[in-house]
Amino acid sequence: MSASHNLPSEGAQNIRKVLADNIVALRRVKGWSQETLAFECGLHRTFIAHVERRARNIALDNIERIASALGVEPHELLLPKS
Repeated sequence: MSASHNLPSEGAQNIRKVLADNIVALRRVKGWSQETLAFECGLHRTFIAHVERRARNIALDNIERIASALGVEPHELLLPKS
């Protein structure tokens, strides 16, 4: 198996960027640090940092936890902002 099979596709990179951008924007509106968001959704701060840097493939359950903490529906985290 070549190394390229381990890299996310361009589409995966795009959705990770949308997710990361939305999480960062909503977190900043609340005035929260990554640590505060992590506490509010029961995840580790480094996990939140990895998601925001697009370095982590995130499970749907964790998208739901983050959305709940931020007060939005999970699908809203995946919608590109125009």
